[in-house]
Amino acid sequence: MTGKAEDLLPKWLKEGWKPDIIIVDPPRTGCDRQFLQTVLKIKPKKLIYVSCNPSTLAKDIDFLGREYKVEYIQPVDMFPQTAHVECISQLVLKND
Repeated sequence: MTGKAEDLLPKWLKEGWKPDIIIVDPPRTGCDRQFLQTVLKIKPKKLIYVSCNPSTLAKDIDFLGREYKVEYIQPVDMFPQTAHVECISQLVLKND
């Protein structure tokens, strides 16, 4: 499907579809708040978050932190000799 995650994920939730893994690569502003709230409702086992802005990644991880723990973060220098860095994070659902 092609479209914005913040539009598609709530629609899929209403249709009863719940993925086990979600992969996101949001803009520099981070994930849409509605999308993050839907992720917390769906509770996929894993969330792979590719970020081009470590500060918005931290903000979104903080929001998801009540249900998810950071399993792994890997910075990737895709733009040598600049201050920009991509971060690939794996968040996993906390066990109750």
